[in-house]
Amino acid sequence: MIQATPTTSVPSRTPAPGRKETALIRAQATVFPSVEKGGSQGRLPGLRVKYVFLVWLGVFAGSWLAYVHYSSYAELCRGHICQVVICDQYRKGIISGSICQDLCHLHQVEWRTCLSSVPGQQGKEVTIKCGIEESLDSKAGADAAPRRELVLFDKPTRGTSIKEFQEMTLSFLKANLGDLPSLPALAAQVLLMADFNKDHRVSLAEAKSVWALLQRNEFLLLLSLQEKEHASRLLGYCGDLYLTEGVPHSSWPGAVLPPLLRPLLPPALHGALQQWLGPAWPRRAKIAVGLLEFVEELFHGAYGTFYMCETTLANVGYTATYDFRMADLQQVAPEATVRRFLRGRHCEHSSDCTYGRDCRAPCDTLLRQCKGDLVQPNLAKVCELLQDYLLPGAPAGLRAALGKQLRTCTTLSGLASQVEAHHSLVLSHLKTLLWKEISNTKYT
Repeated sequence: MIQATPTTSVPSRTPAPGRKETALIRAQATVFPSVEKGGSQGRLPGLRVKYVFLVWLGVFAGSWLAYVHYSSYAELCRGHICQVVICDQYRKGIISGSICQDLCHLHQVEWRTCLSSVPGQQGKEVTIKCGIEESLDSKAGADAAPRRELVLFDKPTRGTSIKEFQEMTLSFLKANLGDLPSLPALAAQVLLMADFNKDHRVSLAEAKSVWALLQRNEFLLLLSLQEKEHASRLLGYCGDLYLTEGVPHSSWPGAVLPPLLRPLLPPALHGALQQWLGPAWPRRAKIAVGLLEFVEELFHGAYGTFYMCETTLANVGYTATYDFRMADLQQVAPEATVRRFLRGRHCEHSSDCTYGRDCRAPCDTLLRQCKGDLVQPNLAKVCELLQDYLLPGAPAGLRAALGKQLRTCTTLSGLASQVEAHHSLVLSHLKTLLWKEISNTKYT
């Protein structure tokens, strides 16, 4: 930063005659003519802005490079810690799984920061999800309890029969997804997954591994949404580590920035980045249609209703063909889980009735307890997101109608009486509006 040279006041005194006075007059004469002419002093504010901008740009670029280097190293380090822990449990015979051999003995699964290559498919990138990696994540907070405890692989115990394990699994699914008629089929699917080597029996290590996986919210959701096209496909597991399809592209340009710099990004610059770095508008519209279809899948699906409890562009991903993929399911929660968390919860304000980041219920100020219905349903939160994602750069003839539809959508309530009546209609209108604009083009 360029700083102005401080002016020094000259004390009033009677100068000595001769050369000293002349020297003083000459020194003053070297300063004042430039002020009178308006030369360098006039250019100084412009130079200040230029150099301040260059310094800011240098700090920004340096921070970004340092962040990329550190985050890649940290992810790689956490990955190796996870591999050591998992493989130690595998060699002791405590856990098992379809990729344990490849991970621990054949070394066909290797970390490349947060990406890996899957066995049998040379060069294909996949995502590795590991419990210990999440517990070491800085986002967990300093006072957060680690996920992986010493007793993580303690159930079921030795002597548990297959029938008892199946009943145990079904009870767990009912507690987390609700008492649904489709759950016995999901429990049977869990047993088939446990018998990964197809020997028609489930060993204690296999049962412990699958049980540990079920405790992870994202895995439970992946299992529930495997038949849906907008969730990543499950590729294999070892203990409570599992592999899914490769990380989709992010729709949020700020994802490449260090977390400390993201709040400093002005909204206007965020919109400009979205247009410059993001996909073309018709492709964004295609991604948005996929996101709306995902909201449909979460609403009264085969295994119940799910709530999106962190609705941000960081979770809006897409494939190479611009088909929507949910980048992170960790903050998507079953309705039964959210209601159990909110039921009877003491509150002073609505902010006390929050599950995750933005699954918020009203607070009954008389009873000082949280109510059961959420303030905003999934669709209303997604439409708020799409206002910033779709309206910039939208075709002029579509912008007004699209803006009106999105505003109507954001006013939807989470009350049960309104959900059935309005949501399907609003969602259908939005999808039709977008498809009409991009159908029969090269973008579809």
